[in-house]
Amino acid sequence: TTDISGSMLAKDFDPDRLEASKEVAKEFIKNRPNDRIGLVVFSGESFTQCPLTTDHSVLINLFGDIKSGMIKDGTAIGMGLASAVNRLKESDAKSKVIILLTDGVNNSGSIAPLTAAEIAEKFNIRVYTIGVGSQGTAPFPVQSPYGGIQYVDQEVEIDEEILQQIAEMTKGEYFR
Repeated sequence: TTDISGSMLAKDFDPDRLEASKEVAKEFIKNRPNDRIGLVVFSGESFTQCPLTTDHSVLINLFGDIKSGMIKDGTAIGMGLASAVNRLKESDAKSKVIILLTDGVNNSGSIAPLTAAEIAEKFNIRVYTIGVGSQGTAPFPVQSPYGGIQYVDQEVEIDEEILQQIAEMTKGEYFR
């Protein structure tokens, strides 16, 4: 489950958070050749970019299509997690894992992150959470009054407490 909100375009990773996260995810997929893996993206809403598949070349290609601004902006962590749980809950796999990657604080969506985590726990789905972002400030994209984008240093806000609670509740782990 990948956050594609506007803040994922912050430049504290090269070239930005979203592209760096996509590269890490692609490497992870390449190292799991026998796993069925799917992809859910979220910002203000969430949707399944790719259902569970063993065709990792298709999955990796779909990662290339992910862009910030594809859907309404915001950070609906609970919605992203709930969509991923919905995809995994019927799986007969021995081990069901969600990797939730975000750089922010839940600020939209109709499902609270901890509610989605409770649902994951009921279906024996472990959630590994990853907070993406540097410590302190980072250059965030903002709309310039003259059109175009300019970068302004803003405080990096990741709701580490919620991400840690989600991981703990589902027997996963949190990483920054």
